Amino acid sequence: MAYLQLQRDLQKLTGSAKLADAVEDVDEIIELLTAARDKIAKAQEAGDTHTMSLTLTKLQNPVKEQLDGLNTNLRHVYKAQNEFNKSLKTAFSKANGSLPTDLDPMASHTALINRAIAMHLLREGQFGVASTFINEAQPQSQTAPTPHTQQSPSILQSHMASSDYPTDTLITDADIPSDLTALQSQALQSSFADMYSILSALKAHNLLPAINWARENCIELEARGSNLEFELCKLQFIWLFKGPTVNGLPDTLDNGVQGALQYARSNFGRFQQRHLREIQQLSGAMVYSQALEYSPYNAIFDISAAFEEVASSFTREFCSLLGLSAESPLYVAATAGALALPQLVKYTSMAKAKGTEWTTAQELAFETPLPRSMLYHSIFVCPVSKEQTTDENPPVILPCGHVLARESLQRLAKGTRYKCPYCPSEGVIRDAKEIIL
Repeated sequence: MAYLQLQRDLQKLTGSAKLADAVEDVDEIIELLTAARDKIAKAQEAGDTHTMSLTLTKLQNPVKEQLDGLNTNLRHVYKAQNEFNKSLKTAFSKANGSLPTDLDPMASHTALINRAIAMHLLREGQFGVASTFINEAQPQSQTAPTPHTQQSPSILQSHMASSDYPTDTLITDADIPSDLTALQSQALQSSFADMYSILSALKAHNLLPAINWARENCIELEARGSNLEFELCKLQFIWLFKGPTVNGLPDTLDNGVQGALQYARSNFGRFQQRHLREIQQLSGAMVYSQALEYSPYNAIFDISAAFEEVASSFTREFCSLLGLSAESPLYVAATAGALALPQLVKYTSMAKAKGTEWTTAQELAFETPLPRSMLYHSIFVCPVSKEQTTDENPPVILPCGHVLARESLQRLAKGTRYKCPYCPSEGVIRDAKEIIL
């Protein structure tokens, strides 16, 4: 029960309660104040005191509304954090014990922990924070910049100089100690800068940078069986099809139904072999362009969540080409730990009371209750021998579809033939195929 409550509070914390909403409110307040400042400055130069007074008067209500929204969003975040904290305390209190404190398996791996934290910050686009963390986590002698590095900006600096990221605290070669070089090279920093630049464009409904990236990496993406490039081009077609009243693009021949048709002719040819049916559906929708909501293609053109979905797919594919997981390992480890710790506490207290300890190396004594999204390594227990499969004794699938351990199959066999223990099927051992879960 405590585990389910933890999951609900975690979803609330990561879903509805977002600091990004509060940041947007602050940005809007800054824009209002900046615009008012410029307007007052012009009126002051012209000696127009009436305009100055009127500008300040009109500014009061919008700023108050934005401040109220900011406070509301912050209250949601604070409330969700408190509820999650209470759930954690409740789960631990019900465990009737605590984890042992005499052994810290990560005590000798401070460098690895620092690398994980710095890598997480880089993945999240927090380049300035990552720079500060690296400087503070390492001895000053390792991070002191030399005259050469002060004059030579890193690739990340040149990348971000033309973006919206702050340039006052950027990571340079001197900021990166030797033990982090493998993970935080200039090329990797530049790649993350590219990723967040493209994600920023996707957030603004600009698909062209992402399409160009997918086109440049089409060979690697196709080798992975990815459909990212087509999905991006498909969304661009639909976005143009919606017309200037929806997409806000200039009302020219390159926009609207005519612009979508031209785009399809120029870009869909190379996708016909794999996505012919979808291209035909997109083309057929042109007949219903005046009443699309009543057409059989209405569901295809519903893009209410399409940009979020394609941004998630882009992030996953981008990280995969870098040899990284789509999710930050530090985030997954911290979240999984918060969900699993109550069970670990309970088991540890029970083991202490009974005077027993774990005897299986590198394996928990029980299944950790985690959501499916966090289960990366499947464990198969043979239904015949009741033993967990290993590299030496892998699972095999029979032609009838049943799965068991290879040693169990060999024990069941008479010579080279066997009878399935779960159905009337018979066969020879060589027909069993090893599978990877």
